[in-house]
Amino acid sequence: MADSNEMTINLVVLGRSQTGKSAAGNSLLGSWDFESRRSPSSVTTGCSLGRSCRISGIIRRNGRELTLRVRVLDTPSYPHSGLSKEEVRDTVRSALAHHFGEEGLHLALLVLRADVPLCPEEGDHAIHFIQELLGPTWKDFTAVLLTHADKAEEGGFSEEAYICSASSTLLSLLSSVQHKYIFLDNQKSIIKEERAIVLRKILNFIRQNNYQVLLLKHSKE
Repeated sequence: MADSNEMTINLVVLGRSQTGKSAAGNSLLGSWDFESRRSPSSVTTGCSLGRSCRISGIIRRNGRELTLRVRVLDTPSYPHSGLSKEEVRDTVRSALAHHFGEEGLHLALLVLRADVPLCPEEGDHAIHFIQELLGPTWKDFTAVLLTHADKAEEGGFSEEAYICSASSTLLSLLSSVQHKYIFLDNQKSIIKEERAIVLRKILNFIRQNNYQVLLLKHSKE
């Protein structure tokens, strides 16, 4: 990779329609690369790669500060209102291999709404879908991003109280990914300070994984 004073992290956002998946991608990039709006049907129909500008003041390694670059792959939702599971899976799998095939994927972010309960069937579908995409080591390369944390807070839930009151389905999912989760306040998500907090948490997950990457290749099935 080019500059030894620079680090690039590769992320993919996955999730259902209207969970704030594309908006979360924009927050991570600090820009408006991905279309995000309310809609009665799935908005995102293809994969799109966004790249951040150089970000400073986030990460230090070996006693020196590194410049950070973030690459985020936005994906069609699953389930999707206009695409089959196989179409979504194949589209995402191909895009992962195309964009991250050589450098690898650092982390998949499963986007869920903090203000909507996670039901058993939905949790099972999400896990099976990620397993199909990432393979047997998916747990090491997946974190949960809980959007609309501001709505949960309006309901009187702090992060600790929310986790204590979460459904067994969500708790089981969080346990399976080694409790890698982040709350995202949609009212503050594009604010520089909030973005820095989220990126530091993501970098901590990557550090805990010893900076490993998941290598993805084109699959001909």
